[in-house]
This record gives sequence, C-alpha cells and structure tokens, in this order.
Amino acid sequence: MMLWSLAGVPLVAGSLLLVCGRRADPSAAPVAVAATVLTLVLSVVVAVQRPAVSASYVEGISFGLRVDGLSAVMVVTVSVVLLAVLVFAAGELGRDEARARFFGFMLLFAGAMLVTVTATTLVALLMAWEAMGAASYALIGFWWRESRRAGSGTVAFLTTRAADLGLYLAAGAALAGGVDGLALDELAGLPDGWRDVVAAGVVLAALGKSAQLPFSFWLSRAMDGPSPVSALLHSATMVAAGAYLLLRLEPLLGATPWAGVLVAWAGAMTALALGAVAVVQSDLKQLLAASTCAQVGFMVLAAGAGGVAAGSGLLVAHALTKSLLFLAAGAWLTALGTKQLSALRGVARRYPVVGVTFTAGAVTLAGFPPLSIWAAKDHVLAAALHEATPLYLAGLAAAALSAAYAGRAVAIVWSAPDPGAARDGERPGTGRVTAWQSGALPPLAAGAAALGVLAVPAVWDAFAGIVSTTEGAAAAWWELLVSAVVALATAGAAAAVVRRRGDVPARGPWTGWLGLESAARSLVAAPAGTAAVALARFDDRVVDGGVRATVAAGSSLARVIDARVEWSLDGMVRAVAGGFRRLGQLARRPQTGQLHHYYAQAVVALAALVVLLVVLG
Repeated sequence: MMLWSLAGVPLVAGSLLLVCGRRADPSAAPVAVAATVLTLVLSVVVAVQRPAVSASYVEGISFGLRVDGLSAVMVVTVSVVLLAVLVFAAGELGRDEARARFFGFMLLFAGAMLVTVTATTLVALLMAWEAMGAASYALIGFWWRESRRAGSGTVAFLTTRAADLGLYLAAGAALAGGVDGLALDELAGLPDGWRDVVAAGVVLAALGKSAQLPFSFWLSRAMDGPSPVSALLHSATMVAAGAYLLLRLEPLLGATPWAGVLVAWAGAMTALALGAVAVVQSDLKQLLAASTCAQVGFMVLAAGAGGVAAGSGLLVAHALTKSLLFLAAGAWLTALGTKQLSALRGVARRYPVVGVTFTAGAVTLAGFPPLSIWAAKDHVLAAALHEATPLYLAGLAAAALSAAYAGRAVAIVWSAPDPGAARDGERPGTGRVTAWQSGALPPLAAGAAALGVLAVPAVWDAFAGIVSTTEGAAAAWWELLVSAVVALATAGAAAAVVRRRGDVPARGPWTGWLGLESAARSLVAAPAGTAAVALARFDDRVVDGGVRATVAAGSSLARVIDARVEWSLDGMVRAVAGGFRRLGQLARRPQTGQLHHYYAQAVVALAALVVLLVVLG
C-alpha cells in the first residue's frame, strides 16, 4: 500500500489540479508543496521497508513496482529535489499565471519518475516513460502562446519520442525471446540475438532521454521552459531517467559483448564534447544545460564500465548540485530579466544568498575536494581506468572541462558589475529575489557539499553495498589527488582569464551546440519529411487514384449496361409479356358461351389429336 501511495500521491494531486484548472490557481502552490512533503515522508518509509507490489496487466504480464537499494536512493533524491523546486516555484510564478496547470504537470512529471525508478517490468517502465515524456512536453512549452517556446517543447518531445521507440523494440524482442512477465531482471538471461535487440533498444531509448550524443540538442531547446522545470528536468527526473535505466540494466550491458563498450564511449564522448560546448556559452542556462549533458555522460560511462555504485553516487550528487544551480540562475533571471553572462557580472554581490549558494554549487560541479562530485566522479574515473586507460584519460579531460566552465561562471558572477550591461532583455525584471526563492537554495547547497563523505572509504563501501550487488572499482588515493589538482588548476586558470581579459564571447560551432539540431533536421527530419511527402503522393496518385479509377470504371460499365444490356433485357421482357398478352386475348375468343361452339371445338381438337397419333405412329 505504501508503494502505491508513493506514486499515487503526486499523480492524484497533479491530476486534481489539472482538472480544476484556473479555479485552483490560488491554492495550487500550497497543495503541491503539501503533496510533495507527504511524498517525501513516504519515500523515506519505503526506502526503509523496501516493499514490492504487483498487479496483473494481461495474462502472463504484470505491472510491478519494487524498492531495492538503488531505487530507495532514487525515490528519496527525487522527492527532495521536487520539494526544493516547488518551494522555489511558489515564489517565482506570478499570480496571473496558470499556477494549477504548472504545479499539476510538475507533480505528474515527478510521479512518473517515481514509477520509472521503481518499475520491475517493461510494462510499468513503458507507461511511466511515456507519461514523463508527455509531461515534459507540456512543461517545456508552458508558455505556449510564444511560438519559440511551443516549438522547443515540440523539438524536445519529438527527439525523445524517436529514441523512445527503442523501448518498444526491446519490449517486443523480450516478449518474443520468452522473458517471463517482461521482468527487467530477466533481460540479461535472454539468448543471443534477442538479447542484442533488447540491449540495442534500451541503449537507444536511454541515450535519447539523457540527451547524449547525437540527441543532446533537445536539452538546449528545453531551456525555453520555466527555470523550475529546467531544475527538475535536468537533475532528478527526465535526463536522469536514461542514466538510471542503464545503471539498472547494467547486467544486460555486461552480458551483451558490444553494449558496455558502446555505452561507456558514448558517455565519455558526450562528456568531452558537451563540456567544451559549456565552456563557450554566453547564456547561463545554456551553459548549465550543456553541463548536464556532460555530467550525465559520466553516469553513462559508469554504467558501461560496470560502475553502478559510482554512477549512482554521481547521479545523486549531480541532482542536488544541478537543481541548485538552475534555481539560482532562475532567481537572477526573475530579478534582472536576463540570463546572459555579460549582464550577470557582479550579480553575486548584489544578491549574496543566491551568489554564495551558486558558488557552492559551481565549485561542487567543478570537482573541488572535498565536495560530493569530486568524490563520486573519481569513482567513475576509477571504473573507467579499470576498463581501459584511454577511457580514463577521456574522462579526466572531461573533468577538466567541468572545472573550466564552472570556474568561468563563478568568476563572472563575482566580478565587478558592468553599469552598461543590458538588463530586462528577456522579460521585465522584478529587481528582487523572494524569500521562497532564496529559501530553497541553502538546503541543496548543504546536501551537495555534505555528500563529499563518499570519499571516505568506509562510507563509500556502505553506499556501494546499498545500491549495487557487484563490487566495483574504487578510487585510489592518487586518483583522488590527480583529479583534485586538475580541477583546482583548471578552474583557477579559467577564473584568471576572465579577471584579466574579461569574458570574450566565443564564435564557431561550439556555441551552437555543434550544429546538432541542424544536422538532425538535415539528416533525419528532412529525409523523413521528403519520404512522407512521397508516400502521400503515392497514396494520392496510386492508392487513392486506383480507387478513383475503379469507381470510374464501375460507373462507366453501369452506364453501358443501363444503356445497352439492360435495355435489351428489358425489351425481351416486354416482348414476352406482349406475346402472352396476345395469347390471352386469343384464348378468350373461343369462350363465346354457346354450347354448340364448345362441342365443335372439342371435335376439332379430338381430330387433331387423332391426326397427330397417326403421324407419330
């Protein structure tokens, strides 16, 4: 019952807010926050009790949920981040905005994620996966009257939906391969062939959902949604779902010879490429979005290298850190009406609470010791080193880029203010940060910093024992030292460049996310559109044209039959009828009513009969 309630509370509360509509706007924030508090309490309870529930879907297939060590950590993380984000949103959304619609979709979004992380069968996973995608579409395009924002929601939805087809492929192959009840735990035991198809579908869906190469561009477009949406989407839900799925199904990747290697290098390449993209961004939210792709790349790398505990630790640390950074960016956007870095010079001095917490999140993201991402990321790098030295070197280079963009951002927001900077460029600024907004930040900053205890061997061993049943590689002391030196040196160098030369805007493909969206339009969308047009023409001219030709031929044949055949048949009928009518008239003539005429006719008939008998005889 507790596990049903965990997912049911946000789903029911969100549905009620959506059904009530604008009438529920005044009470939407308190209802959503109260529902989230209850969800957090339930998440702690189920994390301790570890329940499992199941309901029959069709014969032989069930809808199953279970809380184990990995999902226990995730449900608590999702609930904590959701509470912080909704508290922040309560102070950001204006009274005239559709608050019930916003909070309703946020609760549905989080509820779907809670089902995703506790799902034990492909049926439950697919349902939650689809609900999460639909809710993200509504939230990214929340300000749907603006065509750019509505278009961004469509781009994000269609991109992730295209990759989501992989899960349907995996479900079909698992069913054909004989997986009992479509249970996730049994996918690794499929025979060769079917297992390869399932692994391919899972990898495709996970890479698309987590915005890994080549799907990363949709996350850039997702920045057109409200800041609380970005904070939730980038930290503990949508983007994290793909990485979580790969971590959950690591046995499947390990049992499929090519899958682990592919996933590990996909994560490493994304961490490198999108880390470089983040370094040159001039928009703070775009910087953080590219950073999300890069950091999730480390989690994907961990899943491919068999480091389930390492990837899980980084997922939790990143969730707290990235939600903090996006909320801080959203607070400045509300106050100043811009998120351009050139206009945010000195903003940390003007709003010190936001500035200090943003700095705490940024240095955590940079990998500074002894903070959480430093500890978790080094365990990921240890798993990479255990797998292959080139993989480790790629990860270390990506970690250096993380420190570079984090150091650059911190240097800009603490530098001397620019009096001539353009403000209110994207919306009218309020000039203030509300108590609700600033109050949501310190707990996240404290959590992001405190998780640095994962660097302590005893603590790490305990955490790894909770989230994983296999023993993964742990970071050695020299690996922790190397990454710390790299992070400190790189971040310091980036900050020094900003202080001495200013923040010079970059040019080139890196600023435009490597042209990934244009490439997708040219290589995928345009050919698909051309094929659709060609198929439509084929349908119109061949299929539909054939139907029309058949109808025309039938009509012509009917007219010919009506004009000739039917006329002839009708004439024959009329001739036969006329002949019988004349015979009837002739038959009436002998009937004179005179008896001697009848005798005479009888004699004539008898004579004719005698003649006939004589002739035939």
